[in-house]
Amino acid sequence: MLANTCGLHFRPCYSHAADFSHSGTCQISLSSYCPRFHAFTKPKLSSLSLLRSKKNGKSLVTRALTNSAEPDSVAASDGIPSSLRPFSVKIPVGDRHILVETGHMGRQASGAVTVTDGETIVYTSVCLADIPSEPSDFFPLFVNYQERFSAAGRTSGGFFKREGRARDHEVLICRLIDRPLRPTMPKGFYHETQILSWVLSYDGLHTPDCLAITAAGIAVALSEVPNSKAVAGVRIGLVNDKFIVNPTTKEMEDSELDLVLAGTDSAILMIEGYGNFLPEEMLLQAVEIGQNAVIAICKEVDALVRERGKPKMLDAIKLPPPQLYEHVEEIAGKELEKVLQIKSKIPRRKALLSLEEKVISILTEEGYVSLDTTSEVLEPIPDLVEDEDEDDEVVVDGEVDEGDVHIKPTTRRPILTLFSVVDVKLVFKEVTSNFLRRRIVEGGIRSDGRTPVEIRPINSRCGLLPRAHGSTLFTRGETQSLAVVTLGDKQMAQRVDNLVDADELKRFYLQYSFPPSCVGEVGRIGAPSRREIGHGTLAERALEPSLPAEDDFPYTIRVESTITESNGSSSMASVCGGSLALQDAGVPIKCPIAGIAMGLVNDTKEFGGDGTPLILSDITGSEDASGDMDFKVAGNETGITAFQMDIKVGGITIPIMREALLQAKDGRKHILAEMLKSSPPPSKRLSQYAPLIHIMKVLPEKINLIIGSGGKKVKSIIEETRVEAIDTQDDGTVKITANDLSSLEKCKAIISNLTMVPTIGDIYRNCEIKTIAAYGVFVEIAPGREGLCHISELSSDWLAKAEDVVKVGDKIDVKVIEVNEKGQLRLSRRALLPEADQDSSSKDNTGNPSRNKAAMQKGSDKSTSKIAGKENMEQSNVQKGVVAASGSSSEDAAKLQKNKRIGGTSASQLENYQGQQKLWFSPIESLILMSRNGAVAGEKQGARHW
Repeated sequence: MLANTCGLHFRPCYSHAADFSHSGTCQISLSSYCPRFHAFTKPKLSSLSLLRSKKNGKSLVTRALTNSAEPDSVAASDGIPSSLRPFSVKIPVGDRHILVETGHMGRQASGAVTVTDGETIVYTSVCLADIPSEPSDFFPLFVNYQERFSAAGRTSGGFFKREGRARDHEVLICRLIDRPLRPTMPKGFYHETQILSWVLSYDGLHTPDCLAITAAGIAVALSEVPNSKAVAGVRIGLVNDKFIVNPTTKEMEDSELDLVLAGTDSAILMIEGYGNFLPEEMLLQAVEIGQNAVIAICKEVDALVRERGKPKMLDAIKLPPPQLYEHVEEIAGKELEKVLQIKSKIPRRKALLSLEEKVISILTEEGYVSLDTTSEVLEPIPDLVEDEDEDDEVVVDGEVDEGDVHIKPTTRRPILTLFSVVDVKLVFKEVTSNFLRRRIVEGGIRSDGRTPVEIRPINSRCGLLPRAHGSTLFTRGETQSLAVVTLGDKQMAQRVDNLVDADELKRFYLQYSFPPSCVGEVGRIGAPSRREIGHGTLAERALEPSLPAEDDFPYTIRVESTITESNGSSSMASVCGGSLALQDAGVPIKCPIAGIAMGLVNDTKEFGGDGTPLILSDITGSEDASGDMDFKVAGNETGITAFQMDIKVGGITIPIMREALLQAKDGRKHILAEMLKSSPPPSKRLSQYAPLIHIMKVLPEKINLIIGSGGKKVKSIIEETRVEAIDTQDDGTVKITANDLSSLEKCKAIISNLTMVPTIGDIYRNCEIKTIAAYGVFVEIAPGREGLCHISELSSDWLAKAEDVVKVGDKIDVKVIEVNEKGQLRLSRRALLPEADQDSSSKDNTGNPSRNKAAMQKGSDKSTSKIAGKENMEQSNVQKGVVAASGSSSEDAAKLQKNKRIGGTSASQLENYQGQQKLWFSPIESLILMSRNGAVAGEKQGARHW
């Protein structure tokens, strides 16, 4: 006999779901309304009254309401149902109120609300399918969240001016909405449920993400979805050691904590957040404050639901028959205990699949005979057989047509019970989970043989990819992550299109990939899934507090984490592998970061324990699926940088969280110690294939000289020097990115000459004559900079024309003798001629002796020249170990004083240069300061700038 596993599946008789007769009785045709409806073969009727009638040749069934309360279709005097009438309520949250409105928009949806905080408005609707989908162990809940650019008075910056595929941060908010709502949904409810949320207005001050969580919780509570309790969400910030509920965006700029918490009036369902090495006790205080705020919101929502909520679809819940659990345990119990002792994931999975197929075959095809009925004596019993050939007729109360019922004696035999495949699969999975939990609680041993607090074996290798800038293969048990770091300039930064006016550029980002091969399966490869985006963001935010400031390390950093094996905690493996890969790439991180995932068996009394919750460290995939909690925590030995918790049961309390956090701290310390044993260890220096980045400062008003008209000058410099990029900022910062040292030095010299500020007395040698005029010649003292040398300053003798001594293309030495207010230069060749030096010295002898001494010093060929333009002094940062130029020997400094340089170098300016210029190299590399073509340059064999 086929067991009744479907029951009645249709929505309650509301005004919008069915037609009503004049008498007010709801009539629904089961054959057309619910194709999954199965009539009972037993002569007994269920608790619902089914009256079979014959009308117009069709069989109609009249379904009586089990609830004596009036349906929602009862209308007020104006004809509008009470649940559809506009209603609003203010709910206190933190130091302000949020406005909740329903009945204004989306009145055809099962539930719809708008929630307002300041001038930020979020509209959320909930709808569900009329016909249930196929039963499964995963509730068919779909969440979509979208931020409309019109909410901030903007339009999308892309080619298509319409919002399209969800952006990453929208996907993250979808997950924030989904995760706390899913545990509140009852088992056996298979109507597809869709939650749509839009940001209609955004003031830039009140964030819409937590508002969307609360709006979705209220909309579901008002709808027909039979969830257990109302859900609300809040954000907690920490500013000046003070916790703030739902802080503004300005307050979050100074916050050391970003915690999003969601739950009900009795328990926490989800937390996610990031901190700056936050202690565990501070996090617990924040969670407690957030829970109190959620409780206050949920109480107000419950009052709103009592006023405007719709009846729940409790009759649509379909559960497997209770006896099926006993049958599955009888068939597979002993074998299941043996299978769960297999330590390796793939053999255990294959054994479970084989056992599941055996159970399905027995219970759905062969039929199962209970062990309690095989010993019974066979007795003849009467069977009531209904004549199916007769037409359906109206059965009047108290009358039975005995001609349609025949009594036929049969021999009693064991009844073969058949069940649906879906129900057997659901029950087998739940029974397997219970057996696994019982094994952990009673024996204290997990499937892989570990104790509840034990961490799986850890192994890591750094530098396995020779051409990558940094790489690590991190393995923990059967979970493995290949982390690769790529360094680049600002052009490699990730651009984020958001609601605010300016697009955000992310200097550091982590991309997580979970291919199907990592679990030995075949699957689709395409755009990243919501799970991949969520796990990648968690690992990214965990590593971000350990990174150096941009002024100290100006690279854009990209981390790729590819999961090559997975058996739980793959996101935390990405944290550990990413931290080691950053060190291997030479990124000077503040400290290593490790992550761990914690599990929970909440009700241990059900499985042979004393009722005390059992917390598991470093959970595997089966423990995640069968457990009650997935709590990921990342940080160093002293504090937490990221955390994420999902609850699969009614909730979790603060004492359980405290114990889990302390146990996770011990686990992190163990993992960090194992990471130090990496073989080979991280190189902790820049790769020879990493790009060079040089930073210099110029006068802000000189930036336009570098850029040129329409960017022509900067493009020509890039093309001439073959550097990768030149990035300029309004404050005078110039960042040069190149692949080799020679290109970088050439570009640096050009920019220095373009932006230099010549002063009177500067000497420039080997300068080319560009143009000859009647009154003098124009000399190029630096690329793009020319000055006039008057004919009277070309020679100590009188000249009729300049061509008598020079021609175009000749190279001469000149001295700056005048700079006017426009920056134009007047140069002199005569001042550097020996005859001029003698004349000036003789004149100075009659005057000031000190001036005479200075003039004689300037006339020497071995004299020291001034660096042109103190204001244009560079602030150079070149990475790979810290060696300041001021640390060079006194002999090198003496040589520098004697060297000829374009623009000249004085001893005081050389000291200034040494104080401002910093060069970073590895300890094995040497810094050679030498003069090339009259310019001071930094060289070394294989030198890598930063």
